[in-house]
Amino acid sequence: MYNIYMSKTSLNIIVIGAGASGLMAAGIAAGQGAAVRLIEKTPVYGRKLSMTGNGRCNITNTTPISEFSRHYHSSSRFLRHALHSFTNLDCINFFEGLGRGTTPERFSFHEEDNGRVLPVNSNGHEISVALAKWAVSCGVKIIPNISVTKLLVDNNMIKGVEAVDSDKNVLQMQGDSVIIATGGKSYPKTGSTGDGYELAKSVGHSIIPLRPALVPIETQGDLTKRLQGVSLPQVMVTLWINNLKSMTKIGDLIFTHYGVSGPLILNLSRFIVDALRTQSDVTISIDLFPNLDHPQIQREFSSYITIHKKQLFNNLLINYLPKKMIQVCCEELNISGDKMLNQLSAKELKRLRLWLKSLTLKVSGYRTFDEAMITAGGVDTDEVDPKTMQSKIVKGLYFAGEALDIDAETGGFNLQAAFSTGWLAGKSCTLRSLPLKIPQRDSSL
Repeated sequence: MYNIYMSKTSLNIIVIGAGASGLMAAGIAAGQGAAVRLIEKTPVYGRKLSMTGNGRCNITNTTPISEFSRHYHSSSRFLRHALHSFTNLDCINFFEGLGRGTTPERFSFHEEDNGRVLPVNSNGHEISVALAKWAVSCGVKIIPNISVTKLLVDNNMIKGVEAVDSDKNVLQMQGDSVIIATGGKSYPKTGSTGDGYELAKSVGHSIIPLRPALVPIETQGDLTKRLQGVSLPQVMVTLWINNLKSMTKIGDLIFTHYGVSGPLILNLSRFIVDALRTQSDVTISIDLFPNLDHPQIQREFSSYITIHKKQLFNNLLINYLPKKMIQVCCEELNISGDKMLNQLSAKELKRLRLWLKSLTLKVSGYRTFDEAMITAGGVDTDEVDPKTMQSKIVKGLYFAGEALDIDAETGGFNLQAAFSTGWLAGKSCTLRSLPLKIPQRDSSL
């Protein structure tokens, strides 16, 4: 446990949850002169932050901040002020200014595909450690192994929290403000078990139904199991709900033993999960070659067969499919891979073309919170002031990060929302006795 002197003359702020948004909120509040206690129920800080971007920590995205809102599925208008108060450029500058480990070396970042911003020669664990050290250096007292069980409220004003330690001792902590930054329910082994939702609900907040988001999808049949491990870059997937075309997206996909995953599927999963929850019929069709239309593929087939008519069907497929997919394709089309190209009928070539352009899978379900990257649903943002992150129901109660009904596509947008709402909550709670004027800057990249 960190032992840091807490000024008796400062505002006393309690932050619940030492994840991305909680560490940011705590450090900002302490930097404004508040006495801050950051309560974490596990012994580890920023564990989920360490896991983001497959452990590489995709902190934000280079999309112009004015266009960020279109990447959020809910509450995009609610986030606008927070995102402009602490932008993606602010986020990069902030982390570049953090010390790295025990050396004076600083983090550096670079842009990868689709605008993702990741650290150079570093990882999520180092980012997480640096963020926690920064918070401590600002004066934050981090208290691990403490679980908050109750918000103390009097006359619709926050007074502190009640908690239990690892020995089941009940503790009461007084606070002028409390920031709930407990995360969602995804990856519960990291400590994200939805505690913040119950705390918010207990003082009158509404909770939008919780469901897994950015989650792999399950499909019927054994086709994906036979293709397990095959990765397809930049394919196009069309989502069909009750036989009606819902949307189309392009990206990377991977087959699994239970269905499909990869960035493309994760970004579609929000809509698939909601459709399945209403008992809708859901299918996806995969276009392996979105840059080629049917006539172009047909001409390619004809040209290749004219030149290589005595080659085998397998030789044609090598031009279009990963090796592991070739045998499965032959089985699905009921065409022998050893069949001579000049023996293929027009109907067989049409079946191949349709399979390459619209490989269809019936969706049967989705994976659990254990495998979901984020949570959809949470504290209703209509009950939170977007300019301060303060509750409209309980004065002095603030929210940050995934505890709110906020979720976005992959690519750094969810972490940026965590940092932005954490920054705004930490800033606002120290100014709540004054007219609040959060500057709005144009920091578009």
